[in-house]
This record gives sequence, structure tokens and C-alpha cells, in this order.
Amino acid sequence: MSTKLVFSGTLSKTDPQQKPVLIIGQLKHLAQLPYNEIKTKLEPRVSEEVYKIAIPSLHPSPTDTCSLYLNLATVAALPVKCSRHNTPSRSHAITRLIHNCSVGVDESIVILCERSDVYASACAVARAFPLYSKKTSAGYADVVTVTVEFIIMPNKEMENSEFPELSAEELQVLEEAAFGVRLAARIVDAPCGDMNVDAFLQEISTIGKGLNITPNIIRGEDLREKGFGGIYGVGKSATSPPALAVLSYTPPGATVTVAWVGKGIVYDTGGLSIKGKTAMPGMKRDCGGAAGILGAFHAAVKANFTQNLHAVFCLAENSVGPQATRPDDIHKLYSGRTVEINNTDAEGRLVLSDGVVYAQRDLKANIILDMATLTGAQAVATGKYHAAVLTNSADWEDYTMHAGQASGDLVFPIPYCPELHFSEFASAVADMKNSVADRNNAQSSCAGLFIAAHLGFDYSGVWVHVDMAAPVHCGERATGYGVALLTTLFGSYSKHPLLKALGPDLDIQLGNATKKLKKY
Repeated sequence: MSTKLVFSGTLSKTDPQQKPVLIIGQLKHLAQLPYNEIKTKLEPRVSEEVYKIAIPSLHPSPTDTCSLYLNLATVAALPVKCSRHNTPSRSHAITRLIHNCSVGVDESIVILCERSDVYASACAVARAFPLYSKKTSAGYADVVTVTVEFIIMPNKEMENSEFPELSAEELQVLEEAAFGVRLAARIVDAPCGDMNVDAFLQEISTIGKGLNITPNIIRGEDLREKGFGGIYGVGKSATSPPALAVLSYTPPGATVTVAWVGKGIVYDTGGLSIKGKTAMPGMKRDCGGAAGILGAFHAAVKANFTQNLHAVFCLAENSVGPQATRPDDIHKLYSGRTVEINNTDAEGRLVLSDGVVYAQRDLKANIILDMATLTGAQAVATGKYHAAVLTNSADWEDYTMHAGQASGDLVFPIPYCPELHFSEFASAVADMKNSVADRNNAQSSCAGLFIAAHLGFDYSGVWVHVDMAAPVHCGERATGYGVALLTTLFGSYSKHPLLKALGPDLDIQLGNATKKLKKY
């Protein structure tokens, strides 16, 4: 069984007995909503009297639900409290409530929210309906349609108290973002038997074809010959050869070049520094950065991105075999710098280092963002919900954190201090080692600095590193993390008003951000 999501800006008339409905909102919004505005989803099963009794009975701590009719009409209240490091949309609670209350047939989900929370809420709904499954489904419908309908709550800035509707253009942006989130989650959920490097390249080609973009692919021995020692060294022992793949969107009139670089380790055994039997399950998720960037690239281009945008995918399977990299081997990366391998399980930074240097040297990017499931230490540093951001720009640190709050893909900064941390990679025989000497010294920051070292600490552009090892999944399911974050962070480079309103004004602030960069 698969689920089709349809977004609507108005409420269609449905009978809960024929098409169940779930109504989700903050308690203050539920209390503000007159019965006449919602009765088209409830009549003839739920009277105004029942509805008015139900709303005051909700006591969210952090959430609460109340069945209005045989669990076929349900109202759910989101958490009341929202700290300064959370998302005002309460998007994580939206996903959980849908998981708990969805009945698995054609149904409606009604979201009450302010306009600024519409995008994050739509992405939260998408996370609740993952696509990948190998379950047998005899007796169930092949396709279930979930209609997501929004009621935009009026605020003080509106001229009247009427409930505004979303435009067709806004709904299309939500559809494309939801597609991107579910695409990324499907890729991450798929085991390596279904999603090896060959299969990931096919996903890239499919997205490219839909956007009339042909990917540029460097693969196998060509990587070695062209100097991509990081990607080649990590993936050379796998039966499916490693690859660097690039999707490039270059609209006329662009003045800025943005590159998103994704870690696409389709499976990580740890290599010869092999993981233990309890640490290896779940390593199919090590391609989460590349998957999120693929989904975000689709959504951004569909929203008419105005600047040059390159999606760079560093794809490899970190496998064990006769050709596997050995600890003590020395690789020369695309930067020209040499790396002594002291831990083959620190492979993501090797492939990303090749990717960011390619973005700078070959693509001439002046804004480079890499995203990766890079370190287990990220969960210790910033937790299960907040990715870690490391950047050479204080301004972009703020932009990324605020974009996380607006999008629901939460982010929190970690220390950027090369002069104190980069010495962890000192090597007697090469330019650096690939793993730290002291794992208790800002491990996630050090891992990011390894990548920055190949780009160069004197890089004059903007570099942003997002480590999303923990937020890439929730329980046993992928979240599609990164799609909402990237499309929001770069929203001002979209022609769409909804995304432009959410993102920082990069056209004005890019100059200030680059001027403030200090050389290390």
C-alpha cells in the first residue's frame, strides 16, 4: 500500500464515516476556530455542541487528542510551549500525531496554523507517510489518498478576521517539497541491496530528467585518474564502483553560484576498521546527506531558483574486500593534500573533501554547503532533533539556525575553532590523518574541520557544514531531513513568495557575510 498526498487550501465537504478526518492545531487556534468553519468536515456525524465540548477538554502535555466520532473524526492539540530553540510550527509533534491517529484509508488531515508555519507543517505531514516498504499488503488498497487541507489563522497584521486561503502556486510549492522529503526518506530507508551506487545514480538521473538536466558523472577508475583519492579510496572495494555525480541548474542572469555537496555512503561497514554487530545495522542511512540534497534540489529548481545551483553527490559503498583501503595507507585527495588513514570508518570526510574542492575549483562556487551523516558524536553534541552546523561565517551560522526553526529541520551551532582543534589530525608522514587523536575533543567540530582544511581555511567564500547523523531518522524510519532546511535557507533565491518570506535575504547579506570571514 502506498499513500498519495494531495494539498488543498480549502476544505472539501466530506462525511467522517466515509472519509475520516484528523484536525490538528495549537489549542489557541482550535479555540479560535468557529464550528461553522469546520462543520463541512464533521457533519452530519459531529454536532456543534459536541465540538464545543471537545475543544476545552484538550489538555496538551505535550499533545492531546479527542475522538469526536468513533475515531473517524479526531481533534488533536499541539504542544502549548515552544522554546527558543524549537520550531514554532511544532512540526515534530504534527508527524507524531499523524502516526498515532491516521487510520490508513482515504482520509483528510486539516492543519490549523499561521501562514509562516504552513511550509514546515506540510513537510511534517510528508514525513508521516514514508514510501519505502517491502511489506506484503494483501487485502489492503494499493493506493490511499490523504488530502491535506489548511486553515490559515488570521493574525493581528491582517486587515480582517477572515481565514485566508492558500493560492494554487503556494500549494504547488508544498507538493514539490513533500515530494522531495518523501524521495529523500525513501532513498535512506532502502537497504543497500536496493540502493547501491548504481541505484542512487539512477535516482539522480530520474530527477535530472524531470528537470531537463543531464547529470555529469565521474566513476570508477576515472575517479582515480582525475585525482579523487577520497571517493575512490573509500569505494574501490565494492562491487558497485564509487562515483561523483553533479546536477547543475544555471538560469540566465545568475550572479551567485551555490553548491550543495552530499555524503552518499550507501552502506558503511566501517571498512577494515569494521563496525561491531550492534553498530552496523542502520548504516544504510549513511547516504542521508546526499538523499536530502537530491530532494532539496528538485524542490528548489521547481520553485524557480534564481542563482546557479549545483548538487554534488559523493557516492560510495564503504565495503570490506581485497581492494579495501588499509589503515596506514596514504591517499592523495582532489585538493592535492595527502591523508594518512588511521580509521577507515572515518570515510565520510574523505568523500566530502573531494566534493567541496570540486565545487570550489571546477564549479566556481562561492557558497558551499555540505550535508552529511558524519559523526555519531553529533547526537551527543546537539541531540536527536537538531543537526550540528559548523561554518566559517557567523552570519551564516545564524541564518542556518533560523532557517531550521522556520522549516522544522532544526539546527544548532558547534564550535568553529581550527586553531584549537585541527591539530588533532597531525601526522608524521602525511599532511594529516583522517581521524582525531582525542575523541573527547569536539569530535564533530574536528570532523567538519577536516573537510574545511581541503577547501582551505583561507577560502574567501561561504562554507557551511551540516552534520545530521541523528535527525536523518526517527526510530526505524527516515525523516527526509534537509529538504525543508535547504529550500528555506536559500528561500530568497527562489521566485516563490512563500519561500522568499521564510529565508534570509541573501542578496543583501551575502556581501556582509563574506567580508566578515577571517583567515585562519
